[in-house]
Amino acid sequence: MNALSIAVITSMLLMYTPAGAENKTLLVFAGAASKPPTEEAAKVFADKTGIKVGLLFGGSGYVLSQMILGKKGDIYFPGSSDFMETAKRKGTVYQETERKVVYLVPAMNVRRGNPKNIRKLSDLVAPGLRVAIARPDTVCVGLYAVEIIEKHLTKAQIKALRKNIVNYTESCEKTATTISLNTADAVLGWSVFQYWDPERIATVNLAKEEISRVGYIPIAVSQFTKDKGSAQKFIDFILSGEGQAIFRKYHYFMTPEEANRYIGVPKPVGGEYNVPAEWISK
Repeated sequence: MNALSIAVITSMLLMYTPAGAENKTLLVFAGAASKPPTEEAAKVFADKTGIKVGLLFGGSGYVLSQMILGKKGDIYFPGSSDFMETAKRKGTVYQETERKVVYLVPAMNVRRGNPKNIRKLSDLVAPGLRVAIARPDTVCVGLYAVEIIEKHLTKAQIKALRKNIVNYTESCEKTATTISLNTADAVLGWSVFQYWDPERIATVNLAKEEISRVGYIPIAVSQFTKDKGSAQKFIDFILSGEGQAIFRKYHYFMTPEEANRYIGVPKPVGGEYNVPAEWISK
């Protein structure tokens, strides 16, 4: 995270209106895996309730660290179960408030029209191909990417793929943007990325056996909140029919069964993956 990004986050923390002020404001620390629908849902919620919602997006691990460092925030909304489990171990959220919002399937994303003719995971090792993955230590989609790479490519293929990686991005949003801006030929991302920018991003599905698990996006009230009731209201809205319809519009999966039908076979849901040490320095 560059100095400008840190300054922006610090500024938003300072501007955060504590609960009990005349105009209530919630502060949500969110993984960018949910950015487009969450932005829309926050606006609708504010219009309905009068409660403003400040959104801080980034890598799920990074925003968790910022929430703990600032000792502020009402809701933690990471991009996968892996980082919510970390938050629970650190005592950062009220565990009883955790809910599963929507589900995600890992995939490859390429430019619309697939000009590099990428059809399978092993195609990412072709010499000269530009590949991007998110930082696996702080970003959910990067963690899933490394899990897939380590479990389904040979050591020689992994070495070749790592030579092709031109960017370790800092969030899901920035991972998708590398395709939109044509600074990468392919990313290991989520199937929903193509609906964030359908004119420029397409999805290439991984083979069934290459998908280890279905991801889900959890949400929970932060231990730092001073207005647990309002925080719970936002979670209730996200889980309501109106909130879920916003996520469905962006083709998130509403149930594990929907995600498994998309894959074609049942897969485990959620869980954690420990990224090998050699990837952590990236």
